[in-house]
Amino acid sequence: MTSNTPGAPLGLAESLAAGTVVLDGGMSNQLESAGHDLGDELWSARLLAERPEAITEAHLAYFLAGASVAITSSYQATFEGFAKHGISHDRAAGLLRLSVAAARVAAARAAARGVTRPLWVAASVGPYGAMLADGSEYRGRYGLTVDELERFHRPRMEALAAAGPDVLALETVPDADEATALLRAVRGLGVPAWLSYSVTGDRTRAGGPLEEAFALAADVDEVIAVGVNCCAPQDVDAAVALAARVTGKPVVAYPNSGEAWDAEARAWSGGSTFTPEQVLGWRGSGARLIGGCCRVGPEAIRSVARTLAG
Repeated sequence: MTSNTPGAPLGLAESLAAGTVVLDGGMSNQLESAGHDLGDELWSARLLAERPEAITEAHLAYFLAGASVAITSSYQATFEGFAKHGISHDRAAGLLRLSVAAARVAAARAAARGVTRPLWVAASVGPYGAMLADGSEYRGRYGLTVDELERFHRPRMEALAAAGPDVLALETVPDADEATALLRAVRGLGVPAWLSYSVTGDRTRAGGPLEEAFALAADVDEVIAVGVNCCAPQDVDAAVALAARVTGKPVVAYPNSGEAWDAEARAWSGGSTFTPEQVLGWRGSGARLIGGCCRVGPEAIRSVARTLAG
């Protein structure tokens, strides 16, 4: 599937073979900087129901800053999570589709403002723990079987795929069990995907060997890139080289700013260690989709895009 942006000749997978593609940065920090309160369990997904225009504006800011891929606000959007807030199944399905449509509108607005490069939409599929909103997405091992996790993920992945994104972002995955479930669920949807783990050093956040976790995707045709996100910048270098060696696929890398998240206080602490110069090393090791995650804003993405452009 190719972008609906006028003048985009290649799909995302083909573009990764040709060069490096810049991802956006954190959705939540961009929304918060615009004055939106994301303090409840739905996080940025709440604005899909209440202020979808805010989502579009956040995507637009990243496109104008140099990003070529918008990751949708569906990371924490699930049928179960919406149901807790009294949102029906049909309405939830509509909100999942809206997350893709909001990014498409942002791409059209960017094109209208003179952006001529191809623009793509990645539909975010966050881990099971994101729905719990208790920090367990950074631990994994929820006590669920792979089959149970697959049954959780498949319906919303079907809803997102039906909205026509260019790729599914299976992101912030904490362990190999959940990755296995996601890789099962993505089959037959007709949409390519990338798989990215949240890691600490050479281990998944659940403590499993990262080499084994990457290997799960090596022979999955639907997966066009494998890598890491929502981790410390210093953990990216080794992970990128490992993912490239183990899978032979393009690598995706979009770490946090380097600040630490306190799940109990629901706040960030510490300073940023993310620098645009780091991305050159990631690219040299095989990264082809490069951007930022939590606390990485449009100005940082602008610097990343300029650095990668030389």
